Amino acid sequence: MMQIIRVKDYEEMSCRGAALIAQQITDRKQSVLGLATGSTPIGTYRKLSEFCMEGKLDFSEVTTINLDEYLGLSPEHPQSYRYFMNENLFSHINIRQENTHVPCGDADDVQAACRAYDEMIELLGGIDLQLLGLGHNGHIGFNEPADVFVKETHVIDLSERTIRANSRLFRSEEEVPGKAVTVGLGAIMGARRILLLVSGEDKAPALHAALHGPITPRLPGSILQLHPDVTVIADEAALQEEP
Repeated sequence: MMQIIRVKDYEEMSCRGAALIAQQITDRKQSVLGLATGSTPIGTYRKLSEFCMEGKLDFSEVTTINLDEYLGLSPEHPQSYRYFMNENLFSHINIRQENTHVPCGDADDVQAACRAYDEMIELLGGIDLQLLGLGHNGHIGFNEPADVFVKETHVIDLSERTIRANSRLFRSEEEVPGKAVTVGLGAIMGARRILLLVSGEDKAPALHAALHGPITPRLPGSILQLHPDVTVIADEAALQEEP
């Protein structure tokens, strides 16, 4: 079942998203959360941090699994997603560092690291709630448009459009890594619940296609139509193509 929640703007989207994640943690203190990066979830992470600092939310037994990491960047690199998560969430909540997991972008054996990441997710019993954003080309995680849906964690060549969109976080487009490690669609679709956050009119075409178009690896987000429990929280701008 897919529930679509229409909100006014980014701020309301962030508040509603944070409230849903907070309820998940309240209901199950040992929740396994799948987390995303990029500009979309920053407001949600800010609200979750506030809940924790106010004593309203306890992350001490939570485990997190991030979706992706740039290939070749160390965890200390300012543009790495490990650094992003530390800055935007982990350093502001009472989570145990050993319970936070981000794919290794600078492993000596990347393929082995990908297999180990999938094995870890399986050992944890899968993901209770997976937070997702949606790329302009319909990607989820860094699962880019392709000929087939890829199930396992893998290395992906980033599309020119994705590189261009992410260049705002780098000094130039040339500095954006051309490859990344991403959790595959198997673990994402295996999550018990999925929360998709989408904001902005530039995402409207991709969101409409993902929700109503054909299910195709050419628009990876379309696979969410097959999941039994998806909540979409999107602002009016992102939903402008909806009836």
